[in-house]
Amino acid sequence: MAPTTVRGHSVAYAPRIQDLLDREEKVFRIDATTVGVSDFHLIAEIVAARPVLATERSVFKPAAGADIHHDSATRTIRALGQDVMAGIRTPPPPARGLSGAWPYAATSYLRQWLFSYDPLPVSLLSKRGVTRSAKLSRIVDRAVTLRTVTLRTATFWPGSAAEGRGTALAEQIRGASCTQDRRQAIALYRRATATLCDGVAALAANALWLMGPAREPEEARPDLTALLWETLRLLPPAWMLFRTGGEAYTALHPEIRPEDRVALFPLLMHRHPDYWLDPLEFRPERWAGVADPESTPGFMPFGFDGARCWAKHLVVPLAERLLEVAFENRLVIRSPRQEAHVPLRSLLSVRFDAQTRA
Repeated sequence: MAPTTVRGHSVAYAPRIQDLLDREEKVFRIDATTVGVSDFHLIAEIVAARPVLATERSVFKPAAGADIHHDSATRTIRALGQDVMAGIRTPPPPARGLSGAWPYAATSYLRQWLFSYDPLPVSLLSKRGVTRSAKLSRIVDRAVTLRTVTLRTATFWPGSAAEGRGTALAEQIRGASCTQDRRQAIALYRRATATLCDGVAALAANALWLMGPAREPEEARPDLTALLWETLRLLPPAWMLFRTGGEAYTALHPEIRPEDRVALFPLLMHRHPDYWLDPLEFRPERWAGVADPESTPGFMPFGFDGARCWAKHLVVPLAERLLEVAFENRLVIRSPRQEAHVPLRSLLSVRFDAQTRA
């Protein structure tokens, strides 16, 4: 289920991912307490069996010692949507920021593009160097909490790059009514910005790699929407979804026990010949004329009804805009080898070096 070559580029998966791709069963035991599932109909039944638990969500899992309420989550997604749409309409940062190791260069570029106008302490919440360190995250969280206490009555945030240009996400921190709400707003800012930028960067990186060797400037611009949907099929960043165990799943399949965790694998389902013609081939044209890709059987790029990613409507448009900037500035892959490695991470993404020619 893993192609050896895609348009002149090969992909080398981490051993544990390759082991999954080598399996033929649609329901299989991964270890003593985990069952893997790639059957489209069984996944749909599992998702419908019970609501997603708070601890099973990434962005909206409990923060600051309390659950994230639905209205708070809704406000966060609306604010994130405002910030993304505003960012797409503004000129991007200098393209030299796209040169370097992908997807990390793209992640930093997106965070600069969308959130650099926030006050420095707040914008630090979205920096990769901070989010990768639990200790630094706690220090920055504390600093932002203390700083916003003195700024709630201010007309703008001192320290921002320009007055009145802070993000809607940052305004949620300043507008919090108590310390608990402020801490949760800080946690949601960090999680929302990191999840969005990391996911879009991974998707764009996978799309660039699947396109193959460097494109010539005179080549026609590809259909970016179709390109990204096919990338979401073949190399989906959200390649695995976990559900904790429980009685709700035991009647659905004899392999699942009450104490088992259930791992759902879009990566495997998206490559199965039961659902796809030529499943291992990268064919963006398969999405031509498809009005609603997410209604396609065997396709789960953002989850099922009732459990879909809340920010799914932002991912493809932002990834399209990022790829447009990359093409406009003649970004080319400069990796020393034609094989990209896909490490075992929560987001599936190829790793390569790239450089802009413009």
